[in-house]
Amino acid sequence: MATRSNQLHIAMFPWFATGHMTPFLHLSNELAKRDHKITFLLPHKAHFQLRHLNHHPSLITFHTITVPHVEGLPLGTETASDIPIFLNHLLAIAMDKTRDQVQQTLTIIKPDFVFYDNAYWMPEIAREIGIKTVCYNVVSASSLAIALVPARKVNDSITEEELRVPPEGYPSSKVVLSGNEAKALSFISLPFGEGNITFYDRIVMAMKGSDAIGIRTTRELEGNFCDYIASQYEKQVLLTGPVLSLDDSAFEEKLEPYWADWLDGFERASVVFCAFGSQINLEKAQFQEILLGFELSGLPFIVALKAPIGCETVEEALPQGFEERVKGRGKVSRGWVQQPLMLKHSSVGCFVNHCGFGSMWESLMSDKQIVLVPHLADQVLNTKLLVGELEVAVEVERGETDGWISKESLSKAIRLVMDEGSEVGVRVKINHAKWKENGGTSVLINAYIDKFLQNLQHFSN
Repeated sequence: MATRSNQLHIAMFPWFATGHMTPFLHLSNELAKRDHKITFLLPHKAHFQLRHLNHHPSLITFHTITVPHVEGLPLGTETASDIPIFLNHLLAIAMDKTRDQVQQTLTIIKPDFVFYDNAYWMPEIAREIGIKTVCYNVVSASSLAIALVPARKVNDSITEEELRVPPEGYPSSKVVLSGNEAKALSFISLPFGEGNITFYDRIVMAMKGSDAIGIRTTRELEGNFCDYIASQYEKQVLLTGPVLSLDDSAFEEKLEPYWADWLDGFERASVVFCAFGSQINLEKAQFQEILLGFELSGLPFIVALKAPIGCETVEEALPQGFEERVKGRGKVSRGWVQQPLMLKHSSVGCFVNHCGFGSMWESLMSDKQIVLVPHLADQVLNTKLLVGELEVAVEVERGETDGWISKESLSKAIRLVMDEGSEVGVRVKINHAKWKENGGTSVLINAYIDKFLQNLQHFSN
């Protein structure tokens, strides 16, 4: 535990998206558990959405930031959850316009470190104040290594064909991107903020300007990619482990009785649970096709997806007669569900997800079979890691030209891992269990946090 003489004060300023703020807060809890002080800068809405996850309010202080309006964003927009993903570049402008507020706050509180990710301007203001910086990445090291390293040399004219080729020195021979996958990656060369700054520019500058790079991963999972990033940026790369607070039983919630009671009615490892995160808005036709895929599988299921584009509610988007046909074995959530607790229930046997980095870690740390349906660039690359490198999951096949997920391809992937005696299902289950034994123990994960703190103490001296 920290003493008053070696207690660190750390400011956190993550990108205004749930998938970034939540892991920053998980890390804050782990640091506060070890008696370090945190000032967490976040928008007003996020304060109310995340306060139940603040397990140490005596050491973790939420400091709210006013997010200015930017033309083109709906009034009141503060986080990525408020908008469709194609407006995120405007939210980046809004975040950049909070720079003066952030600088004023940091000048007053003067922490030892500030952790950030998308705020590429943070190192400049931190140097003026005399604060050390850690660019803390909550996406996989493999994603950073293929898309966001100086060797990529992205420019305005980069083509999808060029993006299919890994950058110089990329430490994997198993990553081959299809045309659709390269298209998902091409956003890195698009504007993401004011002026001509691209997403690639933003993240590369954020990492180049930092005193150290932090990544939410382990050497057991991505050691070769971490070494590559360190060599590319010529900086120390500090690893925190997955930081899921899975062993923080003193603060563990209970699964809502509605879901717990329903799941209790099924045999062990028989239910398929599906969730695609907070930012994926499917087209209505694709939404319906996915639901029909779960129906076709014949297995009990819970699906937690956002209402599709053009629909106000999930109810109005359901296929005709769907609820009646799956009555008793299938549920579609009307809102947010407790994903980590769903994955702990013994009746859940398979997790169908988008392979966002948080869901990826929750998949790995669970004992569930894993089926992946990636949508965005980092999700595509995370999927390559789990399916190609680790061989612990299967990916749903998409149409080669249109990227369509058919009900048949989804049902086939689910049955591949869930059918008793399936060769594929047995193989990924064995590989998953081996990985957990070697890289997913609570002792190892706690050791990562302790080592991370030792490195910070060294930097602060």
